[in-house]
Parts: sequence; structure tokens; C-alpha cells
Amino acid sequence: MILPILLIAPSDKGGRGVFTTEKIKSGTIVEISPVLVFSVAQRKIIEQTLLHDYIFEWGHSKRKAALGLGYISMYNHDYNSNCEYEMDYETNLITLKVVRDIDKGEELTINYNAHPTDSTPIWFDAK
Repeated sequence: MILPILLIAPSDKGGRGVFTTEKIKSGTIVEISPVLVFSVAQRKIIEQTLLHDYIFEWGHSKRKAALGLGYISMYNHDYNSNCEYEMDYETNLITLKVVRDIDKGEELTINYNAHPTDSTPIWFDAK
């Protein structure tokens, strides 16, 4: 499930991102994305490809990887994101929810640290 008011467009954050064509209220679920889950061995291979930038750590040990089949892998990172995601390891789904009101035309972002305000440097900032 992806809200029909979302679209992929060029982003000032680099590459492409997910934007809204209408205002979205805090608490709204904007996407429920199925994921493909990769084993630890498969993850090691994927991390050597372009897909490295689009996968999520997966499983309770975070050693597996998952690739979202909706827009979920297209949301850009922000240390003060306007959305948060929840991973369901049993059903292989990621749910994306808005954590503050979002204006029409605004980019929807997630914090790659899994919490909207976690400022721990992520891999591309830590280099």
C-alpha cells in the first residue's frame, strides 16, 4: 500500500526522493511495503553492488538485508526526519508513518538510524 499522493522526483538531497502532492497529517501511514529478504551470504554480495545504498539491515541480529518493493528504499535520509519506519520480521513488511505534519510538495524523509532524531553518523557521513 502506497498513498496515491506520493511520487518519486529529483531531490536536493541527491538523486531522487519521495514527495507528496498534498498535505499529510502526523500519524498517517503512507506506505506498507513488502520486502525481499537476503541471507547473510547474499547480503555480502549485494553490498558490493549499487543495491548497497537501497537495502535495510534485517532481522533481530541485523545481519540479513531487505530490499523494499514499494517506494520504501527511495526515501532519503535526514537526521531530523519527518517519517519513521517499523520493520515486521515475521511478515516481511516495512510500515512508514509520518511523525510531524508534512506540507504539500515536501520531501518525505527517514532517519537511516531507525529513529527520527538519532544523530549518530551514518555510513556516508562517517567517512
